[in-house]
Amino acid sequence: MIDVGDKPVTERWARAEGFVTLSPELERQVRDDTLAKGSLVEVVRLAGIQAAKRTDELIPLCHALPLDAVQVEATLQPGRLRVQAIARTHARTGVEMEALTAVAVACLTAIDMGKAVDKGMSIEGIRLLEKHGGRGGSWVAER
Repeated sequence: MIDVGDKPVTERWARAEGFVTLSPELERQVRDDTLAKGSLVEVVRLAGIQAAKRTDELIPLCHALPLDAVQVEATLQPGRLRVQAIARTHARTGVEMEALTAVAVACLTAIDMGKAVDKGMSIEGIRLLEKHGGRGGSWVAER
């Protein structure tokens, strides 16, 4: 594990995204909120928040961070679900992994919620969109 003891505590935040492909039937059921397991969008949101809070338990050598806030949004788009997460902290190291973990687990949760309707779902494009704070300053993905 990297020693961050000498680094200053600064405000840091990161934003990530990912997508889950959906069949037309699953997309309809998500839109109509008629899935047997309940509201896919709401369960996905909660799963992402919960995952961000447990990132250090899931990713080896990842520091435990005191998260100030985690926001997860699931948006239905034609043929897919877009999941976006923002994680914020005041700490000695960044929150990129928390934002990415939130997205990854939220996407896996969408598959679990919809697998009875669409066994062919896939997760695509999980990536960091931007990060701010710390020694490295800000970084924003090119597209």
